[in-house]
Amino acid sequence: MRGVAEVKEPCSLPMLSVDMENKENGSVGVKNSMENGRPPDPADWAVMDVVNYFRTVGFEEQASAFQEQEIDGKSLLLMTRNDVLTGLQLKLGPALKIYEYHVKPLQTKHLRNNSS
Repeated sequence: MRGVAEVKEPCSLPMLSVDMENKENGSVGVKNSMENGRPPDPADWAVMDVVNYFRTVGFEEQASAFQEQEIDGKSLLLMTRNDVLTGLQLKLGPALKIYEYHVKPLQTKHLRNNSS
């Protein structure tokens, strides 16, 4: 099942196209550009950019944990699997999906883009 959903943020951010490919692993492809209100490099994200990222990829309930812990882009890129599984006090299933399909790929992409 494939479709494209448009998600409106509660604040004044422009609309974001999300590829809602219903993958068994819970991952969702997000087009990440200045058009969706976030800098392309996660290291430049503010806390609300991180929160909005997780809201738009389907983790509305869990996104507040990133805000409560004041996780900005730099902090997000430094997070370990254990940080996500235990430090954010999330349920295990969503925490695993958040780390494996979002945090880890963002870290990998950032490292790849910034290596000489």
